[in-house]
Amino acid sequence: METRAAKRKAIAATVSDIHDQNVKKQRVVLAEISNLPSFDEEPRCVKNPRIKRVAAKKNLSSFDFDFEDENNNKTVGNSSNAKSNTNAKFSDPNNCEPFVEDIYSYLCRMEREGKRRPMFNYIDKVQHDVTPHMRGILVDWLVEVAEEYKLLPDTLFLSTSYIDRFLSQNRVSKPKLQLLGVSSMLIAAKYEEITPPHVEDFVLITDNTYDKAEVVKMEADILKSLSFEMGNPTVKTFLRRFVGIGCEDNKAKKLQFECLCNYLAELSLLEYCCLKFLPSLVAASATFLARYIMWPKLHPWTSTLCKSTGYDVAELKECVLILHDLYLARRGGSFSAIREKYKQHKLKKVALLPSPPQVPNSIFEEE
Repeated sequence: METRAAKRKAIAATVSDIHDQNVKKQRVVLAEISNLPSFDEEPRCVKNPRIKRVAAKKNLSSFDFDFEDENNNKTVGNSSNAKSNTNAKFSDPNNCEPFVEDIYSYLCRMEREGKRRPMFNYIDKVQHDVTPHMRGILVDWLVEVAEEYKLLPDTLFLSTSYIDRFLSQNRVSKPKLQLLGVSSMLIAAKYEEITPPHVEDFVLITDNTYDKAEVVKMEADILKSLSFEMGNPTVKTFLRRFVGIGCEDNKAKKLQFECLCNYLAELSLLEYCCLKFLPSLVAASATFLARYIMWPKLHPWTSTLCKSTGYDVAELKECVLILHDLYLARRGGSFSAIREKYKQHKLKKVALLPSPPQVPNSIFEEE
């Protein structure tokens, strides 16, 4: 017969065994589990811009991936020894070369669809109170709103597109023009931003000129008028591709070149007459003029740009001259928000770059 002391020792030993088993079977934190492949292959990772903004930053550039070429010669990706273009394509997770032309063709077809295009003369045909100058004031103010709430450039371009498309179909009185602007930006922010501002934020930014119910009502009117077609390509959409192509020969100044292209593209939003140009043509013209301003000794339009954009240099002339006038403040000189924005150090102060007073006609001739 066991004594009480012996029973207590047996129970303590059993508890200890159970504890040891639990320790051995302890669950591993997900972050500690290695998900690297057990064989030599390139990981299937595509850096989606939307995910990239919210995902934790991870330095993938330090990983080396081994693969074999067609001749079974082993090479290393993302290393100083991998110099061939073929290897570079394998090592670049952003590379989507097989789809570039198809995507660009699709966007070009989309931008030409009537339901996504504003009337280029809607102020004469539809509006009574709205003038080109009033439209410019509204867009200039929306630039400040976008800066205040740190919105993406895509949101600003979409907002302006919604405004022009709505005004092409609906007559708006002068007191309601600002309401149209904030409601359009509200829709664009919901479409583009991860954390868009609330309705109350847009009410506040108008100094409570309108209440929440008015903004929501105008939002519904815009959506119905545009038949919920909110995803049209803008100048910014095309500019992303053109910037990389236009700066191939001088990558050292790529960031400054990109800022200058964006500056010229945003200036085009102020000009009512730019509505007659397709977004892709405005993007191509901004690329052309940015190259001319930064590298005046080079011809701004190369055969690569011509082939990639689909535009001959002569087709860009009218739009380029308008953008150049905007750059020198010969047009829209009273609108300061975009100009002040691009005088900032973080945007490379591209608004202060000097430019020749005239763009010579000879530059619009084929090389």
